[in-house]
Amino acid sequence: MAATTQKRRVFSTFNLTRMAVLTALATILYLTLEIPVIPPMYKLDFSNVPVLLGAFAMGIEPGLLILVMKNVIHVLIKGLGSTMGIGNLADLVTTTAYLIPACLLYRRQKTRKGALKGMILGSICQVIVAVLVNWLVMIPFYQNAFHMSIESIVGMATQVLPFVDTEAEFYFLACAPFNLLKVAVLSLITFLIYKPLSPLLHEKV
Repeated sequence: MAATTQKRRVFSTFNLTRMAVLTALATILYLTLEIPVIPPMYKLDFSNVPVLLGAFAMGIEPGLLILVMKNVIHVLIKGLGSTMGIGNLADLVTTTAYLIPACLLYRRQKTRKGALKGMILGSICQVIVAVLVNWLVMIPFYQNAFHMSIESIVGMATQVLPFVDTEAEFYFLACAPFNLLKVAVLSLITFLIYKPLSPLLHEKV
């Protein structure tokens, strides 16, 4: 009975309305605002800020639903693109790796300090998972789909980061720092705007 009550609260009309608004914002940001860091592979976007806001305000399930819907709508509008949907899949997996530990920790300590601890833990998890996803999924995809050698892929990073010469250096000196930068920027923005937006994000009982 308790689980059913909690589920009803999570997916209440008010929560569903907030999820829809945050999904729309996330999708607009995903479609319109990207900053190339290591073209064409790594671009900094801000579409997960609404995802993080929803997750911290409403919980893991609503946050993940916003994340999934953002990517589904993105695919419906833009198609699978040059990455055949692998980029969307990577966003789903890596952001999930952030959301779950961050929200679980914040759920136990609902303070600004707890949120900060959750963001740090989530950032560490996302960076680790992102390196694994790049190593096991993204880079093999680029190699097979575009007949690219690992040397040419590393060369893209070398153009931006001259000290990156090998595959191992690519993962640890390009992929990991980029993802660390990405989660740091998203976490900082979320941390700064969460409290001012709190009256809009939380249901008045």
